[in-house]
Amino acid sequence: MKHLLHLFIITLAFSCSSHKKPQIIKPAITAIDIKASMDYLASDLLEGRATGSKGIEDAAIFIENYLKSNGIKPYFETYRDSFKVNDLTGYNIVGVIEGNDPELKNEHIILGGHYDHIGVGKIVDGDSIANGANDDASGTIAAMEIGKYFAQTKSNKRSILITLYDAEELGLKGSAHLAERLKNEGLNAYTMINFEMIGVPRTENETMSYMSGYERSNFAETLNKYAGEEVVGYFPKAKEFGLFMRSDNFPFFKELNMPAHAISTFDFTNYDFYHHVDDEVDKMDYQHMANFINKIIPALEGMMNAPTKEVVLKDE
Repeated sequence: MKHLLHLFIITLAFSCSSHKKPQIIKPAITAIDIKASMDYLASDLLEGRATGSKGIEDAAIFIENYLKSNGIKPYFETYRDSFKVNDLTGYNIVGVIEGNDPELKNEHIILGGHYDHIGVGKIVDGDSIANGANDDASGTIAAMEIGKYFAQTKSNKRSILITLYDAEELGLKGSAHLAERLKNEGLNAYTMINFEMIGVPRTENETMSYMSGYERSNFAETLNKYAGEEVVGYFPKAKEFGLFMRSDNFPFFKELNMPAHAISTFDFTNYDFYHHVDDEVDKMDYQHMANFINKIIPALEGMMNAPTKEVVLKDE
């Protein structure tokens, strides 16, 4: 009898454990991986990633291969969304991670950053290549890393578009083209975040990052709620400098009439190399970048998995 009871307990334990949901192994966002991408995107080999150049073509191929190798599918027939700027051809790179909820997957969260830069700049010590490490290889890599995370965990109920823009430096041409195309195709878009210059930390007494157009929606407070801390703060000079309309979030706000903001850690006091040939790989703080991405992921996850659309535009 004792033997039978022991066998019953073992069988019951096995039965219960076999019905447990498999645990999702969450991939680590590491400074090493971030630096590996930066070492290429902001290298002299790419000659400053000017629109229409061989360097930006090489950058586009690198990003496409990254998305493909991490299971992020093309949103269009290919990863490329092509457009013209005068006699130049530009390419946005667009991937999609389908949501896991039968209904919510029809709503889309757009994450992005611009991967172009100015090409060459004022010569300093014989160097003319404006590598654009902070501006905006850093934001591009943030979007790529976040995309990798969700492609691996499949923990997003809503669908995610990973969008990397060309021709930002020529006047937001790439993001404007893509926003208009998505509008014309009837995309059910919920929100958009543009990662713009997140390669260097702010001072210790400041919030880790800030959001342009902070007062235009409740996006920042929603993200902070899910992060469990104030990851995204208010930066008074963002409004003074008109940053909301100067980055790739603006065309999405304009075309799709939804909360669309840029998040940055560059506040004009903590980095001296904006549009400068010394905006290089060795100036980036990779642990800061990893910390930022690791904090923003659960914030995004909470927002994109909420049963209702919590993020809404405010009347100014």
